[in-house]
Amino acid sequence: MCPRHLRSRGDVRPVRTRAQTTAAKQERAILVGAERPRMLLPVTESLAELARLTDTAGLVVAGQTVQPLRRIHPATFVGAGKVDEIRALADDKQADVAIFDDPLSPAQQRNLEKGCGRKVIDRSALILDIFAQRARSLEGKMQVELAQLQYLLPRLTRQWTHLSRLGGGVGTRGPGETQLEVDRRRVRERIAQLRRRLRDVERTRGLHRHERSTVPFPTVALVGYTNSGKSTLMNTLTRADVLVEDRLFATLDPTIRKLRLPEGLTVLLADTVGFIHKLPHQLVEAFKSTLEEVRAAELLVHVVDAAHPTWAEQMRVVEDVLAEIGAGDRPVLLALNKIDLLPAGQPPPGAGPDAIPISARTGAGVRALLAAVETRLSCGLERVRCALPSGRGDLLSLLKRAGRVVEEYYRDGVVTVTALVPPKVAGQLRKQLPGLAAERPC
Repeated sequence: MCPRHLRSRGDVRPVRTRAQTTAAKQERAILVGAERPRMLLPVTESLAELARLTDTAGLVVAGQTVQPLRRIHPATFVGAGKVDEIRALADDKQADVAIFDDPLSPAQQRNLEKGCGRKVIDRSALILDIFAQRARSLEGKMQVELAQLQYLLPRLTRQWTHLSRLGGGVGTRGPGETQLEVDRRRVRERIAQLRRRLRDVERTRGLHRHERSTVPFPTVALVGYTNSGKSTLMNTLTRADVLVEDRLFATLDPTIRKLRLPEGLTVLLADTVGFIHKLPHQLVEAFKSTLEEVRAAELLVHVVDAAHPTWAEQMRVVEDVLAEIGAGDRPVLLALNKIDLLPAGQPPPGAGPDAIPISARTGAGVRALLAAVETRLSCGLERVRCALPSGRGDLLSLLKRAGRVVEEYYRDGVVTVTALVPPKVAGQLRKQLPGLAAERPC
């Protein structure tokens, strides 16, 4: 993962996969949470999620501890007494690393590592590490590397020499593996290079979106909390063979497939990276070209794990991230997934009347979801009526591929068609059929 030109001439550990980490000695971790007023998630739930992230990264959770905090201690986040307690617990559990559930400043991280006598990382570094392991496409790898380097840059100081004896492992995969050998100038140069290359990728994505607009199927994007079942739903609807695992962040690269709805309307369905509580800002920034698929979609289907005890809080996290990336104003359908895991298959109390209960695994409720998607999109379609001579089979094909034909009949070599089509298709028809009448059905 670390770019070759940032490596030292000495021995540099390669990026380890989860299987390789498991085959070697697994790192043992102590989890540290802070209980503060007005937390979105209860500290127990937040630490349970951190434990899942730790497992996803290939570590063993050896223990955990919580510190009630009314204020954050500038030097160590949790206070000197708690640092001693963490060190004693880590020694007792033979832990290699302490993972904090909250973001740490570079100074706090340095002070904690000196006080604990071992590596200390925060949730952001852990998530970045998982992304480094999971990235498969060139774009995904560049996005993760950019995010890691932005996280690393303020942490590059001469005071970090005490880390040389702590080894590699979680939080140091990818570009972080050689943080002691690189300097700020070279990191900044690499960040600038990655940004240029990602801008090129963003332009290419824009061209692809423009090409798709020439056969303008509406785009429907699946969004949701990580592990909410988006990829399972994608596979159920399109047989796209998207990787499905009961792990966090199984999907990093967007997948787009064509889907024909029950009444005949064709859409492009996009599966996207899942969101999570305390998602590192560096990742949101680095993945903005990928998330453009969300911003450009005509409709978002928000997939919620309705069987999760904090499903409502997870919904709010997703809504906050959508607002952060500029997609907070997109039309949204709420799909309450995993109802097969709920008593009597009923949605949880407080879900609201517009939420659609489904099970992506069993297929229950999926047809109702598709009908709701079609109904919502139909309000943005235009009703057109046109008479096409026998030689304009191309336009008839366009109406059938990109819209929904309501009525069609032939007379004297002319086919008269009434159809519901996206506005861009109506625009194409107007250019070729002057005087074409169109109206919005709702």
